[in-house]
Amino acid sequence: MFNLFDHITPIYLLYLFYGAVFLFLGVSIAAKDMQGSDLQLADSLWMLGMFGFLHGAHEWLELGPLIEGKTLSFQEIFVVKAAAALLLLLSFMFLLQFGISLVRVLDGKRVRWIKAVPALLFLIWILYFWYYGFHNEGSRIDMQSLRQAGLGARYTFGLAGGLVTSYGLIANSREVRTLSRPASQKLRYAGITFGLYAVFAGMFSSGYQVPLLAVPIEVFRGIAGFFITYFIAKTLNIFDIEARKKIEQHMRRIVQVEKLSSLGQLAAGIAHEINNPLTNASLGIQTLRRKMKSVGGEREFAEKLDAVERNIDKASTIAQELLQFSRQKDTEFVPLDVNIVIRGAITLLSYKSKNVDLAQELTPVPEVMGDPRKLEQVIINVLSNSVEAMPEGGSIAVSTRRKNGLVKIRIADTGPGIPEEHLSRVFDPFFTTKEIGAGTGLGLSICYGIIRQHHGAIELASAPAQGTTVTISLPTKERAV
Repeated sequence: MFNLFDHITPIYLLYLFYGAVFLFLGVSIAAKDMQGSDLQLADSLWMLGMFGFLHGAHEWLELGPLIEGKTLSFQEIFVVKAAAALLLLLSFMFLLQFGISLVRVLDGKRVRWIKAVPALLFLIWILYFWYYGFHNEGSRIDMQSLRQAGLGARYTFGLAGGLVTSYGLIANSREVRTLSRPASQKLRYAGITFGLYAVFAGMFSSGYQVPLLAVPIEVFRGIAGFFITYFIAKTLNIFDIEARKKIEQHMRRIVQVEKLSSLGQLAAGIAHEINNPLTNASLGIQTLRRKMKSVGGEREFAEKLDAVERNIDKASTIAQELLQFSRQKDTEFVPLDVNIVIRGAITLLSYKSKNVDLAQELTPVPEVMGDPRKLEQVIINVLSNSVEAMPEGGSIAVSTRRKNGLVKIRIADTGPGIPEEHLSRVFDPFFTTKEIGAGTGLGLSICYGIIRQHHGAIELASAPAQGTTVTISLPTKERAV
């Protein structure tokens, strides 16, 4: 049994601190409730937590031979070293997988090749271990072999995992920025620190003395690990902020439902009152056209009638939107694949989105119960808003995934974003930032009603100059039944 408190030296304290830092990282992530979060980070953070637990355990395991090396047999030291080498390799593999999951969510199809990186690095590690681990000792595994196994893990998975994670965290800070700028900054700092840690842990062997400073590389690893844990722990507050904002939105939606109910009745009455004279006016114009053809009416009168008819059609469209807004009737839902609905909506909008780069990451998801025509209308409306917000061009990313019994549709654009004072009103009927006459402001209200009819939720996150992200959540067929 190891006695960790006899003959303590600075290097022992360093390893103790180094391991504690990463174990605390794992505990911080494991203790955070991320259930129901829509952030991309929530799906991947468990891998970073596993890295923390395994890497912290590796550092503490390395303490055993350092402290009690004189009292342990060769076999006991060998077992400890072998376990430490395995933990090191596994921890860096989890770190690499965490970074890859972040990058794949960000870049989608463009980085499909990155899935092959772990297999390639494992092959390189095997070749390195075989050549350097067995080069002088034939086929026998000894202490030197274990040391080379650890070095190979650092040069491959450690370096690549740290760098990929660094890029992934920095890039993902943009998603978090719409909820909290301080948390976004902390996530960016964590990414930068991970880049430094990749150099310290992935390019130098343990015990390496830094020139001029005459200190072991573990000092820099420990410092980097401390700041990584600090910044990640601070970033985890974003899930509390997200939950609080969801509660606030839910309370606003309750008030809005009551408001929409009374407003819907009013809209239905107005629509009926508008439709009747419009129908009579349209019939009158058709009668005039027939008479003009029989008597050879002048071209000027025909053009005037065309203008009147166009305005009647426009008024009729507004009346129909009012009716649709007020009549969210139940329909017979059928099992459907939302990916098919999304592809259909994108095809219908292809004429309108020619100057927009539209990327799709439609992963296989379970069926939902719904009305394909109405869901297609929602997707078209959201995509149209994104396209219209970027007249000079931009990019839209459409993705689907399954999470907690829900199918989530995420539509993110790089447009100018929405001012914070307008965010709470985007689903209000008749609210629009477009010029007078360019829209009724009922589009998102209708979408909200359709998604509620499907027992789902639609949420919008945005900030000026940061783009807009719309997340639609629908229960799977099994959950809806």
